[in-house]
Amino acid sequence: MIPRLFFVSASVAAGLWAAPPLTTIQDVLYKADGTRFNGTLTISWTSFEAIDRSAILQQTTTVTVANGNLQVQLVPTTTATPAAFYTVVYHSDGRIQFQETWAVPSSVQSLRVRDVRIPTPGAATAGNVTATQVQESDIPGLISDLGARPLKGPAYSSGRVAFVNPSGAMETVTGSPTDCVRVDGSSGPCGGVPPNFVDNDSPAGIVDGANLDFTLTGVPSPASSLAIYRNGVLQKVAQDFTLSGNHLSFAANPPQPGDTLLASYRLAGGADTTPQLYPNPQVLCSGLGGATNSSTLASVGLCNIPAGFLAPGDRVEVRFDLEHQGGAGAFTFEVHWGATTVLSRNAAAVDALATGRADAALTAQGAQLSHQSWGASLAFAAGVGTAVDDYNAGLAINFLAKSTQSETVTLKNFTVTRLP
Repeated sequence: MIPRLFFVSASVAAGLWAAPPLTTIQDVLYKADGTRFNGTLTISWTSFEAIDRSAILQQTTTVTVANGNLQVQLVPTTTATPAAFYTVVYHSDGRIQFQETWAVPSSVQSLRVRDVRIPTPGAATAGNVTATQVQESDIPGLISDLGARPLKGPAYSSGRVAFVNPSGAMETVTGSPTDCVRVDGSSGPCGGVPPNFVDNDSPAGIVDGANLDFTLTGVPSPASSLAIYRNGVLQKVAQDFTLSGNHLSFAANPPQPGDTLLASYRLAGGADTTPQLYPNPQVLCSGLGGATNSSTLASVGLCNIPAGFLAPGDRVEVRFDLEHQGGAGAFTFEVHWGATTVLSRNAAAVDALATGRADAALTAQGAQLSHQSWGASLAFAAGVGTAVDDYNAGLAINFLAKSTQSETVTLKNFTVTRLP
């Protein structure tokens, strides 16, 4: 116990004995005739408390200035309590030359005299100063400086982008928050005129096993943007078909009765900014799901596919991962395609993790569904089925779960991808 008390006491004493912080004032002093100042500076101050609570007693110190070189270290006064300053008297040639006042701030860098010199406190008071009105013209250069600064124009408002109008005044750019601002201060949609897209276009023509010629609704621009799908299989230009304007000609293998033809392509630039589908894979939904400890099936994730988004020949791929917290009871998870149950699995209490995937191949009548799932101890299972849900009217893919012992089941991640 004695050594510990000694250590604490020594630590406190060391803190109390630490020297207060100092600021260095270093400069080269000259006389008006250009020669260097030689003499002494008498620096005096009244008592104050430094920023580290060191008690600085009233005193005077003398500093010698040789060949103009001044260097002195002083306790900062700008953070003192009460307010304090240094009175500095310059001595040279056997007499007092002049007196000034210093206010020394805290600084790790050396300061010059000009950095600490302040007007002498009390040199002017309300009782001995006469208020005089100063005109703008009395201050040299003020009128020209005021004329050079930007002025607020009649259409100026805060919180928006500003621009300088032809008169040199500042005004505010108007427009939608999503617009881009041009160099002349006008605004408009970003990126100029966007291109138009046509997706899931059904080429006009008889599908009878003999006809080779079909017509697109629009003219692909550029022609290389055209993607033709036959029963979901991408056709190759010059090998499976040729294109002239909006006229499509198949090679020696004409579309057969029951075949589905879909086309996606770009058009010449237009003003339509409606989001369009692209002829390549798209992530329709992805993210983190929710959690449930309900004893009845509850939704832990949902992907809503809008009407008219899917078409025959598309494939929708679903992937998901689940986590089960606790080991007292079993849990169940399901995936629904609209009103159709794609898969339903009962996992044991020891299954901390489960995962699965489902695929929907879209047909004219609905979809053919397949699925796979497994868990930490849950056996691998797979299956296939069909659904007649009308995906043209919009469709919801729903992830559900429940627990028998009120333990938490969490949908950790899910992704729904459209493959054209």
